[in-house]
Amino acid sequence: MATAAFEEIAETLEFLDDWEERYRHVIELGRAMPPLDPSFHVPAYKVEGCASQVWLRPQITLGRFDFQGDSDAMIVRGLIAILHALYAGLTPEEVLAVDAQAAFGRLGLNDHLSAQRSNGLRAMVMRLRALAAGDEG
Repeated sequence: MATAAFEEIAETLEFLDDWEERYRHVIELGRAMPPLDPSFHVPAYKVEGCASQVWLRPQITLGRFDFQGDSDAMIVRGLIAILHALYAGLTPEEVLAVDAQAAFGRLGLNDHLSAQRSNGLRAMVMRLRALAAGDEG
């Protein structure tokens, strides 16, 4: 059920030989992501449970889920970009059906993220799932 954008990221990361190259690519994905307007860097959009500052601003337009995100850490911005590729354009029901942990496992990132980053990623996924379910936001 992966989106074409996520599949493209998966193929690129699979092509890269070592973790440092993958890490640089994830950072580049974050740099390429459009910035979230600073006016949305407010508590309502802040994700708790992340070591870094993280904000996610959801949008559901014509029944399709999307979000904007930002972080003060470049690797986390890259993780947000990957989450965007994983979820953007899906229906809220499809978002809830995505196994984000398995998707990130496919990318080979699970084994290389620190415990804090892994916890932050889980917090972001939980927040996006809650937003898709209409539980908040």
